[in-house]
Amino acid sequence: MLATELKELGLTDAAIDESGIVYAHLEATDGYENSVKLGFIAHMDTVEEVTGNEINPVFHENYDGTDIHLPYGNNCITVKDFPHLQDMKGRTIITSDGTTLLGVDDKAGIAEIMTMLEIVQKHQIPHGMLCVAFTPDEEIGTGIFQFDIQRFGAQYAYSLDGGAEGEIEYENFNGSKAIFDIHGVSVHPGAGKNKLHNANLIAMEINAAIPLEDIPFATEEYEGFYHLVNMNGSVEHATLEYTIRDHNQEYFEFRQELLRHIEKRINEKWGDSTVELKITKQYPNVAGIIEKEKHLIEIANQACEKVGVKPRIVPIRGGTDACYLCLNHVPCPNLGTGGFAYHGPLEHTSIEGMDYVTEIIVEIVKKYSMMQ
Repeated sequence: MLATELKELGLTDAAIDESGIVYAHLEATDGYENSVKLGFIAHMDTVEEVTGNEINPVFHENYDGTDIHLPYGNNCITVKDFPHLQDMKGRTIITSDGTTLLGVDDKAGIAEIMTMLEIVQKHQIPHGMLCVAFTPDEEIGTGIFQFDIQRFGAQYAYSLDGGAEGEIEYENFNGSKAIFDIHGVSVHPGAGKNKLHNANLIAMEINAAIPLEDIPFATEEYEGFYHLVNMNGSVEHATLEYTIRDHNQEYFEFRQELLRHIEKRINEKWGDSTVELKITKQYPNVAGIIEKEKHLIEIANQACEKVGVKPRIVPIRGGTDACYLCLNHVPCPNLGTGGFAYHGPLEHTSIEGMDYVTEIIVEIVKKYSMMQ
């Protein structure tokens, strides 16, 4: 669908590859062939924790600044929990009906890039080569590994996968995944004295050893965390899966070392090979790469100010496909899409916020057209 629409917008080489990634290019305006080749990326997929199927968007026109009650599921977007709502009075707020995600993360980014391409051509705005890509598996962190940097063709890029309009992000978490594989000993509970090792209880013991305040609920800004994303278990076998996040490399390594220490102590207590820990690195903090190309941040700041949006540089409390591009010599900060409360039924955005983001990236295109 996206490849077809891109072709209709004049990006005639638009195509989807065997990995599900869409690539397309808008050729440079005559006389601007030597301008910077600028890329824009966003992702199509949504998280699997809450369904993104059969979404029924609800439009709250001329929003009055009070709590938003969704039609189904007893869900309510409260001003107490989301104080930014006070600044959105008078806008048209878009939510789901409460039974699904809205899909702002990251279909809003796709919509904004597509609209930017339409505006650039409709108003004949001069530009260098514009390189576009939409990825299918950002939320599980694997699709980007199939990304073809050469086919994309950008010298610099922006990812549209952030929060409020005006947000500029380039300091992402260091990220890794940790899985505890726990082996119990199952015997009849009536004869379990000194014999029954309940893998479920050992799993609870492992989780209890992790600092209670180092979880997403209790952290913000540059504070890292351990996030329990999945657990399965029986008396005989259990698993715990965590994501580990921290902006600071030293703290990040310490967090992983703590889990290794927990593994060691559990095995000392319950017997060798009771617990096996596997830690897999996912992505690093790419702030240092962007800092060497400060024009990316400066131009994004200028673009925000040009359209009347206050720019805010904030840390990414997660990772994006932009990390992979940075590591492969395409510096790529992340911009807000105008969305909030991602990954749940309270996800919301506004038409006006998305319009602002579209205007911002149009201004970015204008500014880079003058750079060679």
